[in-house]
Amino acid sequence: MDKLSYREVRQGRRFMIRILPGTRLVDELLQFARLVDLHHGAIVSAVGSVRGVEFSDIQAGARLPITGPRMPVHRLEGPLDLLGLEGNLVPTETGKVDAHLHIFAAKSSGEAVGGHLIEAEVFATCEIILSEYIVEGVERQHSTRGGVDTLFFEDQ
Repeated sequence: MDKLSYREVRQGRRFMIRILPGTRLVDELLQFARLVDLHHGAIVSAVGSVRGVEFSDIQAGARLPITGPRMPVHRLEGPLDLLGLEGNLVPTETGKVDAHLHIFAAKSSGEAVGGHLIEAEVFATCEIILSEYIVEGVERQHSTRGGVDTLFFEDQ
């Protein structure tokens, strides 16, 4: 299996989180991870509303490695209905926890938008279920082949 890497994880703690209006979503999630000493985890569920959303998408026809010009940044003032947020929390090579998150949100017109979340401000509320994973030898490193930061499995 030379095209797939994996590591078995054990289920750790689970958290129900409510983030208040006016709070920067990604920053607050990372601060929470530091507060509870969480190193690896995944968003199980997230609902609420956001505004000032910054996200990026891969440009149509892009080739590897993905570079900045191939990932245009979009900014929507909103407010938008938060339909979903998914992703993982994994430490970098320096040990600092990093969030790789994707957002799915709806405009007032009903049009849905989404992509790689850079940052968003909570509008009315944000309710998140976060699951911790216990695992060793997994961190986020930059992939020169893909051009993005990705999971790296030690000894594989």
